[in-house]
Amino acid sequence: MSVFTPVSEADLAQWLRNYSLGELKVSEPIEAGIENTNYFVTTTQGRYVLTLFERLPAEELPFYLQLMAHLARHGIPCPAPIADLSDRYLGVLNGKPAALVTRLPGRSLQDPHPAHCAELGALLARMHLAGRSYSAFLENPRGPRWWRLAARDVAPFLDDAKRKLLEAELAFQAEQRFPDLPRGPVHADLFRDNTLWEDGRISGVVDFYFAGVDCFLYDVAVCANDWCLDGAGLQAERLRAFLGAYNAVRPFTAHERAAWLAMLRAAALRFWLSRLYDLYLPRPGMLVHAHDPEHFRRILEARAGSPAPWLA
Repeated sequence: MSVFTPVSEADLAQWLRNYSLGELKVSEPIEAGIENTNYFVTTTQGRYVLTLFERLPAEELPFYLQLMAHLARHGIPCPAPIADLSDRYLGVLNGKPAALVTRLPGRSLQDPHPAHCAELGALLARMHLAGRSYSAFLENPRGPRWWRLAARDVAPFLDDAKRKLLEAELAFQAEQRFPDLPRGPVHADLFRDNTLWEDGRISGVVDFYFAGVDCFLYDVAVCANDWCLDGAGLQAERLRAFLGAYNAVRPFTAHERAAWLAMLRAAALRFWLSRLYDLYLPRPGMLVHAHDPEHFRRILEARAGSPAPWLA
């Protein structure tokens, strides 16, 4: 989340006339992330999050918004899109596609314990089960096709060692084929800052704008590489709690267990590449926070250099 397109309160108040949400009381820019423009919006009817989509293709946006609506209907604590008076989730504000969703309570958690990882694992499994009945399709937008394009763009900025690591990992991933892994809609970015907590329970899962259809195991690996970290390695107690709770809701298959190491590496590669891209090829904008790509380079080297434990 970030602010690339400023929105005045006068512009927003005018735009909100397309909704049945009362009068605007206050709006506040959200100063985190790097992809879209986001504001907290409070009206006389409630609290919401406004997103202006900066570079996502307009044809992809219904997939994300309808997925959130689908999951919310199935009891997943995720933002529910708000329809305007023409029954549309998507509008245009200051020349950008824009949407309003409900603002969920809670705060993100930066020091997860095994109990938190277990809570996350169970919720992620429920999300995957609920998503199986979602019929829309969008290939993971940050999948292998994007890796190759991003690698080409960032390679000139890398030293020899990093370029060799990138080339070796792309070659390794090109040899992986997983036709038998269970698939469906995945969040694909469920880091600690995209999960809200209240009274020890997950009160919200937010920021679905990297979602797509992929292997469920990929979503599991993305979470493990953030929630279960010990340095660049994986902390056994948290990983066991996370995988065990997931497995209790949606049991892993033998094919998924066999693909675990490759999927952990794929998840690390994706975020190393995206952070490299945002560091070296940034867009002009306000309140932009680029993350350190070295974090995921170390994780990728750790996953490629030694077997990762399977503890479910």
